[in-house]
Amino acid sequence: MMTKVMAFGEALIDFLSNGQTGLDGQESFTKFPGGAPANVAVAVARLGGNSHFAGQVGDDAFGHFLKDSLESYGVKTDSMLMTKEAKTALAFVSLDSTGERSFEFYRNPSADMLFRREDFQSEWFYAPQGVFHTCSNTLTDANITTATMAGIVMAKAAGWIVSIDVNLRINLWPEHQVDTDRVIAWMRQGDVIKASLEELEVLANEPLNLIQELLAGGVSLFVLTDGGNPVRYFTANGQGEIAAPKVEVKDTTAAGDAFVGGLLYQLAERGGDRESLKAFDEAELQACIRFAVACGADSVTKAGAYPSLPNLEQANARLATF
Repeated sequence: MMTKVMAFGEALIDFLSNGQTGLDGQESFTKFPGGAPANVAVAVARLGGNSHFAGQVGDDAFGHFLKDSLESYGVKTDSMLMTKEAKTALAFVSLDSTGERSFEFYRNPSADMLFRREDFQSEWFYAPQGVFHTCSNTLTDANITTATMAGIVMAKAAGWIVSIDVNLRINLWPEHQVDTDRVIAWMRQGDVIKASLEELEVLANEPLNLIQELLAGGVSLFVLTDGGNPVRYFTANGQGEIAAPKVEVKDTTAAGDAFVGGLLYQLAERGGDRESLKAFDEAELQACIRFAVACGADSVTKAGAYPSLPNLEQANARLATF
């Protein structure tokens, strides 16, 4: 059986801007399924991986739309819960002329934030190999943080790789103030961490020092992105970088999630457990990250979240261009 990849966190509705339309300058939006962990789950499924989504949505029209959408892309939803206690989260995403995004969230509380530690089931971590993926949006209050950390404990006990995408959305935090201690404590539990330089600069005065501190504490791989600049990666044995291919950027909505999905797909294909990850040599690391870069680069050439995520053939075709 293929190694399981389980992405945990929020599935929400992205209302994506269609740009300014009409003489009155009114901005219109189209509904897309989204949420960073859900995007990652779809990215893995699109590549042919054994992808699962764990989290909670509202038992409402939007929640059912998200469940149906995930399943239509091949994501297994046996660990996806529904509740009548809160509505499904919404995000309105505006784009500028370069495809960069700004977000306005309707969440707090939303259904995803009501997932609790006891909602995790031991049978979800049934195999000795797997990848458990989390994002920082499940740290914005104490209860969902506790649930996130409980999932990480269960994944580690099963020998799974713990993946962390920092993916800071500052306007989701109370008073727009990120609890940096909480985020860094969560990062310390990861085996693989992906962050942007901009995100690290929010968390630490010396970002590279933080990376080295995390590696010394047991993190196996830290991947650092910086817009269109080369992707840098760090391990306890050294560092390297991978340049991205030049592409025509249409929409960056799913770029980071496509990158992470590509990376997790590769980790799952190459063992999917913590011990195999520690044994990776330089060639294996570079192959994994180049594939992830290709997935991210391919996604920005298309609009939307799920629809822009490449399948294996498209990812390999993009990989062949650099």
